[in-house]
Amino acid sequence: MELKLCSFSNAADYIPCLDNQKAIKKLRSRSHYEHRERHCPTGDDIKKCLVPLPSGYQAHVNWPQSRKQVWYSNVPHPGLVSYKKDQNWVKKKDDLLLFPGGGTQFKQGAQRYIDFIQISLPDIAWGKHVRTVLDVGCGVASFGGFLFDKNVITMSFAPKDEHEAQVQLALERGIPAILAVMGTQRLVYPSYAYDIAHCARCRVPWHVDGGRLLLELNRLIRPGGYFVWSATPVYKNEPEDVQIWKDTKALADNMCWKMIVKQRDPKTGVGIAIFQKPKDNTCYQKRQKNEPPMCDESDNRDAAWYVPMQSCLHKIPEGDGIRGTRWPQEWPQRVNATPDWLGTIPKGLFGKPAVEEFESDTIHWQHVVQKSYARGLEIDWTVIRNVMDMKAGYGGFAAALVGYPVWVLNVVPVTEPDTLPIITDRGLIGQYHDWCESFSTYPRTYDLLHADHLFSRLKQSCGVVNTVVEMDRILRPGGWGIFRDTTTILGEIEPLLKSLHWEIRVSYTQEQEQLIAAQKTSWRPSS
Repeated sequence: MELKLCSFSNAADYIPCLDNQKAIKKLRSRSHYEHRERHCPTGDDIKKCLVPLPSGYQAHVNWPQSRKQVWYSNVPHPGLVSYKKDQNWVKKKDDLLLFPGGGTQFKQGAQRYIDFIQISLPDIAWGKHVRTVLDVGCGVASFGGFLFDKNVITMSFAPKDEHEAQVQLALERGIPAILAVMGTQRLVYPSYAYDIAHCARCRVPWHVDGGRLLLELNRLIRPGGYFVWSATPVYKNEPEDVQIWKDTKALADNMCWKMIVKQRDPKTGVGIAIFQKPKDNTCYQKRQKNEPPMCDESDNRDAAWYVPMQSCLHKIPEGDGIRGTRWPQEWPQRVNATPDWLGTIPKGLFGKPAVEEFESDTIHWQHVVQKSYARGLEIDWTVIRNVMDMKAGYGGFAAALVGYPVWVLNVVPVTEPDTLPIITDRGLIGQYHDWCESFSTYPRTYDLLHADHLFSRLKQSCGVVNTVVEMDRILRPGGWGIFRDTTTILGEIEPLLKSLHWEIRVSYTQEQEQLIAAQKTSWRPSS
């Protein structure tokens, strides 16, 4: 395989499904941010080239230092430095970008803001009761970055827009983030994926279009979970703010969300409102008007891959052994606890009862990580931070890495059985994806990509070449790919990796199964 260097404008930051200008120009409307959604190239429009490195690119700053500073040459975008200079997002000093931990709402730093939330509502109990957070319109993700100190993992997201490279900066810092927008399509998560949804000045008009965007958050928050809103309508008295608060509060009331905190930090002047989603259907049944309406029983609340948002409320599950009827165990017991509702699933991924498979999978990956990955693959885990499991199964690989200074994005391919609700109930983060398409992230944003029997499935659909090239786009120079598959499949993968000048560090075969650990280099084609 011979590929040239991409030579078009902004090639170093190319994201195929978000930079498809041909498709974007054909859109009939942009009023709901359709131009910020995914529009993947197909056929001859797929660019068959390798993205270049920015001039002066160097090995990333390691965590936790990366939370405070990154190399400017790796993300050479000065826009946010000037655009947000009065809000303490990011500053430039010599050849570094510095992150003071501030933000539009974090006037005395994200840590102060995080503590104020828990002081306002002790039941949140960061890192015990609350483990997973969805941060809407995240900026450079300082909120999620400092929540790591509380044993909380946050999926931050923002669109690729005029806030230049905010998600790229977040990932360079070692903080989970994805490019996405609250537009017309559901976010790529199952229902009840998060304990809290958070918006700090995220500029999302929650009250418009029948409350469709807030109803999407309602789908994602687990029953009894929270929405934390910190924006000027919460605490300022300008006419526009007052009206937005009135409209949004009325919508929340109609959704049966209970406002349990509305409070202003006396030190910063910033206010927060905390709403709680109901734990059962009692309030829905007592509503005098069916507005917003209840969703049709046939609507799959977990369907989220290119599925339009719906302006409706899903009924909260009822009955024993049903997902969503009980809050998961406290963290950290949660990560290895078997969800009680798995007992209702007679067959798991491999044909055995789901409970049995889940428990054996957890033990299996603990053994693999401890005995093989941590010692036998030549990987220096001190420089690994951003990890993606490209075919996550039950999430056992991510669970086995919980004690390491890494975070893992668990990807469940849409062609596989839907195990993502199991993963999110474990207190882990993940999303749906189709690996026949490009991923919604910038180039050079992950340190390790794990592909366990992914390519044997892709071979049957779209082939393996484009996905290997996509891995090369996503992975940082010096990053690793771990491939587990049949000898036949990896016999095709290995020469592709060598053509990209990846170095095969370990290759191990047992019967018809093979493992390859390969390291990406800084090589790029000359033209």
